[in-house]
Amino acid sequence: MGEEKKTKKAVVFLADGFEEVEAVAPIDFLRRAGVEVVVVSLNDNGVSTGAHRIPVVADVSLAGFAAQFAEGLGADEWDAALLPGGMPGASNLAASETVGAILKALAEKGALIAAVCAAPVVVLHPLGLLTGRRFTCYPGLEKMVAGARWSEDDVVIDGDLITSRGAGTAGVWAVAIIGKLLGEDAADDIAASVLVRR
Repeated sequence: MGEEKKTKKAVVFLADGFEEVEAVAPIDFLRRAGVEVVVVSLNDNGVSTGAHRIPVVADVSLAGFAAQFAEGLGADEWDAALLPGGMPGASNLAASETVGAILKALAEKGALIAAVCAAPVVVLHPLGLLTGRRFTCYPGLEKMVAGARWSEDDVVIDGDLITSRGAGTAGVWAVAIIGKLLGEDAADDIAASVLVRR
């Protein structure tokens, strides 16, 4: 008898000041593709407000997620972590020791780490998660990074790291994440359904 196919699980971290398109596009596209997406707000009330004053209600607060993570829903349970950019959202994510610890635990277990815009540089670089890797980011921020190879491609896939440039590339970034999690056929299906050019 065949093994039951496990639903892929992804966590999206939101802090006040996040870029709304970079959060909502991947949440939407991944859910369309059948990925279980859990949205985590750094705020205790579970609501994060984007850089353009659009509030998003999360599934759980960071405190609640961290407690679940410590009590059994740990790194083995998650297939991907997504980090929208935007400022000061990326800086607020980077300032969270809890987010940093979770990201490092997920990376060590081989989970996909996906970051866009400012997040690759502001969040991942200080954690050492860009070291020796190919990446992209919002134009100009690459000057803050040493020890990694920057590309101006819209999306850069380096093993279990997927980075992208900004709000205008959020759709193709989300489709690339789907490709890594579910395969290229699933990515092609979503891209066609939402009219993203790959």
